[in-house]
Amino acid sequence: MEKEFDKSYMKRKLYYDNLVYLPFKRLIDITAAFTALFILLPLLLIISSFYLYGENKGNILFKQKRIGLNGDEFYIYKFRSMIVDAEECLKRDALLYTKYVENNYKLDPEEDPRITKLGCFLRKTSLDELPQFFNVMIGNMSLVGPRPVVNEELLEYKDRKDAFLSVKPGITGYWQANGRSNVGYPERVDIELYYVENKCLKLDIYILFQTFFKVLLRSGAY
Repeated sequence: MEKEFDKSYMKRKLYYDNLVYLPFKRLIDITAAFTALFILLPLLLIISSFYLYGENKGNILFKQKRIGLNGDEFYIYKFRSMIVDAEECLKRDALLYTKYVENNYKLDPEEDPRITKLGCFLRKTSLDELPQFFNVMIGNMSLVGPRPVVNEELLEYKDRKDAFLSVKPGITGYWQANGRSNVGYPERVDIELYYVENKCLKLDIYILFQTFFKVLLRSGAY
């Protein structure tokens, strides 16, 4: 009887997701991303101007391969917060790279040789994330969803990675609403998968409001 109930529930939930939740969520994503890019255009241009000189000179955007829905790879976009050859710089220092991996794929800004002064400011204020509205417009990200990971991080999900990859990644998500960079693996796996198992418009709205306050307080920003 319990198995029949489970099957009936899952069937109704799948019906709801495909015919109501996902189409409506995509409509919100496109509308919100377009509106944000239109309103924030002057700010985007001002930030872009800082890449014309000094230690910031070079590409405005940083792109990196991430793993998205159903395991498809895509490029995530951010304002570049590091020196031009950041990846090579980190890997040249074997000890620092090991620490980076062991510390949930991040370093404290004070010891990270890759981050520029502008980049430190952009990260603290989360302004470096603004170009991801283009990812939302393209369709490989959503406003809300699990944070997209690199291949090395995907290993942290072990036998639960298929569930993690069953949902489109987001600019923000339940992990950001619950501590952001202050919460690392393996706790992050449980947090991200809680969203996967409980996704709905009500939870999405809650996450957006929580993220707004976290950004204002600069909580968990690296």
